[in-house]
Amino acid sequence: MVDVSRLGSLPAEFLTPGTSSFTEFLRQYSPELLPGNRVPVGDLSGLVPHATTLVATTFVGGVVMAGDRRATMGNMIAQRDIQKVFQADEYSAVGMAGSAGLGLELIRLFQLELEHYEKIEGTVLSLEGKANRLSHMIRGNLGMAMQGLAVVPLFAGYDTAIGGGRIFSYDVTGGRYEEHQFFSVGSGSVFARGSLKKLYRNDLTADDAIAVTVQALYDAADDDSATGGPDLQRKIYPIVAVVDETGYRQRDEQAVAQIVEEVVAGRDLRPDGPVAPLR
Repeated sequence: MVDVSRLGSLPAEFLTPGTSSFTEFLRQYSPELLPGNRVPVGDLSGLVPHATTLVATTFVGGVVMAGDRRATMGNMIAQRDIQKVFQADEYSAVGMAGSAGLGLELIRLFQLELEHYEKIEGTVLSLEGKANRLSHMIRGNLGMAMQGLAVVPLFAGYDTAIGGGRIFSYDVTGGRYEEHQFFSVGSGSVFARGSLKKLYRNDLTADDAIAVTVQALYDAADDDSATGGPDLQRKIYPIVAVVDETGYRQRDEQAVAQIVEEVVAGRDLRPDGPVAPLR
């Protein structure tokens, strides 16, 4: 006989005070929903779209994160306008390189993780606490990574405690590393990082930092076939996010397009990009 008193009610797990971590709650209540618990058989790395290059750089009072728009599947372009940079919460941004579908799922879970913590604890995690939570979630995906479905996030935000931007990188085992000034991940990262080294200055403004990240993505696309350069014909431009004391904001497409067009015009005159001063 059906107990009508329980129809429409939530299970007891949803009504019992517990952990402030949504990931841990899900692990206890329905672990099969976690991305890392759906381990495939065999190497599937060549069968799924992969997101490629992300860059981040600090500026005076904040941080900029930008990503190209291409996703590849083997030697094919799987998508030309994928989004790789997202708002994590009010004062942080997160992006992903690697298996695109799994990365998007991990980012949504991370967003929910931060929101859940805030609702349960009545306060927000510190920026370092957020970075640690993401590290724990990546570690839970290790089985997938060993099957070729790796996700390598980049996390950055405004630290209210120090009044400045910070950048955190990760490896597939969940190792967390704080980067200073700038960093890049993805297949074109080595070329983007060389560009960032050349162009970074300690006195960058937000607009300067955006220009630097766009130049770095252009250099990555110039040498890495998996990284998409600006597509002026289709009007596909990098996704650029700024995080400072006012919070997260994605730069509107028109503003980014103007910077991209200036960069492309400069490359017509000097294909290898601007020259950094020697001293």
